[in-house]
Amino acid sequence: MDYLKKLLHHDAAGGVLLILAATAAMIIANSPLGHTYHHVLHEMTLGLSWDHKESILLTKSLGHWVNDGLMVVFFFHVGLELKREIMEGELSDPKQIALPGIAAIGGVAVPAMIFYFFNKSNGTTNGWAIPTATDIAFALGILSLLGKNVPPSLKLFLLTLAIMDDLAGILIIAVFYSNGIHEVSLEIAGVLAIVLFWMNKKNVFQIAPYLFIGCIVWLCFLKSGVHATIAGVVLAFFIPLRVKGRHRGFSPLKRLEKDLHPLVAFVILPVFAFSNTGVHLEGVSLDLFLEPVTLGIAAGLIIGKLVGVFGFTWLAVKLKLASLPKHSTWRDMFGLSMLTGIGFTMSIFIASLAFEKSTEAIKMNAKIGILVGTIGSALAGYFWLRSSLKASGRETISQEEIIKKKIIF
Repeated sequence: MDYLKKLLHHDAAGGVLLILAATAAMIIANSPLGHTYHHVLHEMTLGLSWDHKESILLTKSLGHWVNDGLMVVFFFHVGLELKREIMEGELSDPKQIALPGIAAIGGVAVPAMIFYFFNKSNGTTNGWAIPTATDIAFALGILSLLGKNVPPSLKLFLLTLAIMDDLAGILIIAVFYSNGIHEVSLEIAGVLAIVLFWMNKKNVFQIAPYLFIGCIVWLCFLKSGVHATIAGVVLAFFIPLRVKGRHRGFSPLKRLEKDLHPLVAFVILPVFAFSNTGVHLEGVSLDLFLEPVTLGIAAGLIIGKLVGVFGFTWLAVKLKLASLPKHSTWRDMFGLSMLTGIGFTMSIFIASLAFEKSTEAIKMNAKIGILVGTIGSALAGYFWLRSSLKASGRETISQEEIIKKKIIF
């Protein structure tokens, strides 16, 4: 049991579980159970209502509830992490965020332009944001496989860049993938946000009232036309980081962040990956990989992220706007830039919004592009960084040696 607990706390555990969930989805989708998989996730519907006459939450498929419901908890957790980092973490120091911040801009701009280049003439430019995302759990998991000799500053750079990528993704979803705004629902959510603000200022430290009002805010966002996951981020920013008085020292935000981490890493993200990556490959030919959507996403993740992150990092250092992370080399940064092309869960989520009303063929092209781009970036980044560590005398320790010395934990 102790070994299992240690294993679950390892950086690579979440990324490995994501890979297993996606692999299981692909196997099941292409097995005799494929029809059942598709039916349960995309045709079986569930609905909730205020009364027997009107369904306020609408009737949605199980897959939609995973995306609009479970993923709210994921974005709530991301919001908690962002607030903590902004108030007392790496994002609170302008010197620390300068380089990853500039790199993150390149990591959004260049992949978006590459996707637009491939799709500007076929009416699918709405998917421009798909290759701009970085899957923080997957990317850090791959980096952790390289052992303890990866410079801590390099890991911190990737973590900060991925957090800023998440922030950019939240803004993109709120601005570009919200439609049909229902003003009354937003007004109610606005009033509730004021209540949350008042609670924060009045030093309300109990978590339950925040979560109760947060659930109502989520209902309002679900009905408003603004994507429901934004409700999770809004709620997170009102959770107190510190409390005053006799409960001083207790942090509701840190408590929630810690308690939610296992749920998000080992349940919500794997369930999301399982429900969204099952692509039926029967009849798929090599021509599919030459489709504009597939090419745009794969090239955006593999080439765009590398060029954007590394190129903007190089410019920032050469212009003396920032300096390289300690104990890292340009060769390290090149490999790390490759890892930022691991889009996976965030890319899949954005694709589900961008192509929600598109044909099944386009949705499949998007998923194939994400899988190709993610796998290509992961393999290229891993082997490049492994070679870089060896070339500089920082060889990774064998897995057996790591376990023997208990370094892995």
